[in-house]
Amino acid sequence: MLPVCKVIERDRMRKFLSFVLWALLCCCWTTRAEIFTSISQMTDLIYTEKELVQSLREYIAAEESKLAAVKSWANKLDALTRVSTSDPEGYLAHPVNAYKLMKRLNTEWSELETLVLQNPSDGFISNMSIHRQYFPDEEDETGAAKALMRLQDTYQLDSEAFSRGKLPGMHANALLTVDDCFDMGKTAYNDADYYHAVLWMQQSLKQLDAGEETVATKADILDYLSYSVYQMGDLPRAIELTRRLVAIEPSHQRAGGNLRYYERLLTKQLEELNQDYQPASEEPIQLGTYRRPKDHLPERETYEALCRGEGLQMNEARRSRLFCRWQDGKRNSRLLLKPMKEEDEWDSPHIVRYLEILSHEETEKIKKLAKPRLARATVRDPKTGVLTTANYRVSKSAWLEEEHDPVVARVNQRIEDITGLTVDTAELLQVANYGVGGQYEPHYDFSRDKHPANVFLVKEKRLHTTLCHVSILLGSSSSV
Repeated sequence: MLPVCKVIERDRMRKFLSFVLWALLCCCWTTRAEIFTSISQMTDLIYTEKELVQSLREYIAAEESKLAAVKSWANKLDALTRVSTSDPEGYLAHPVNAYKLMKRLNTEWSELETLVLQNPSDGFISNMSIHRQYFPDEEDETGAAKALMRLQDTYQLDSEAFSRGKLPGMHANALLTVDDCFDMGKTAYNDADYYHAVLWMQQSLKQLDAGEETVATKADILDYLSYSVYQMGDLPRAIELTRRLVAIEPSHQRAGGNLRYYERLLTKQLEELNQDYQPASEEPIQLGTYRRPKDHLPERETYEALCRGEGLQMNEARRSRLFCRWQDGKRNSRLLLKPMKEEDEWDSPHIVRYLEILSHEETEKIKKLAKPRLARATVRDPKTGVLTTANYRVSKSAWLEEEHDPVVARVNQRIEDITGLTVDTAELLQVANYGVGGQYEPHYDFSRDKHPANVFLVKEKRLHTTLCHVSILLGSSSSV
């Protein structure tokens, strides 16, 4: 009886795991939510996952209770059948035993069948069905992986430090496994980003060699790594890695052909340069071994240096000209009773920060108004003029009007009081929420009119509205 019980338990678990995989795949195929672009929406997933874990625990408890009952039946019947089969005729000679045999097979085994066929996972399946429509999809996973690489580049972090969770400003460590690093590398590889593919496949290989458990095989990692290294132009190291791959898996369908191709290519290059072959270094590939390819943004290095707090620094002489002050009613009488804290951030150009403009209650109200209105931030396509998403603007935003709530009107009035300008021609109150590695690359904050004579007027109007509009960041995290 016990082997039958174990088969039932194994079959039930296999069906349950198959359902979970099916549910996750369904959400990947059907949802296009761009969740990774907004921390505010990602926080909802934390509570969703917590609810699913609780539902899963309830399923496990119900399944364990059912199995305990089935095992109790099995133990009782196992002892009974040992007695009955030792002397069947003698056993049945007792009329009570004969009656109980009839009863068991007619009634009690049917009850056991009903117990086994009960499905404690119904509640969990129902809960999954409700929530899976809001799950992240493949685009979200890819977007989050690219965001980590963007942070890696901006803050010049090596993959090992990153995989150990040693990030600047982070006190708690969140570790990346071998398979996490492998998947990061595959994301880069599939995007033809061989620079990052090398960094993350190398880290995956390093952690695998250190003895960490993994689903990805060493051959899988070497396959991606060797080709990515070749794409970075490092033929000696590509040859060395491919040889290691062939040694592990001699029948690999590509490795042998790649190795012969790399060797012929290197031989030709050495002959042209009249040089001898130098074996590749056995040292792991580190950050800085290969140069990151240039991209579309000429100011990339300056932009990232500013994110790291580098670049032009304020000297003591200039800092002495910066002040903090109360802005009172000289500009507006409404500030007499509640003056604003004003702080000089920079002298030329003159940049000013206003502190404590919004109360905690006002901020929470604005966040509550904005959250259901958050949508992927867009840019205007310079060729078509149509608003579209772009990989250089990774965030979600919402626009609030005075009709939505009195708090919006109060904020607009406060902006007018502080700046002395009017919001009549300003943009609406914008609430921006950045996701993991969220960013908005350097850009010109003005629109262009197709008619050349109108360009200056459009610029002037946008300058005015930019002064008047305020962005509120909701739970901004790890933003570049």
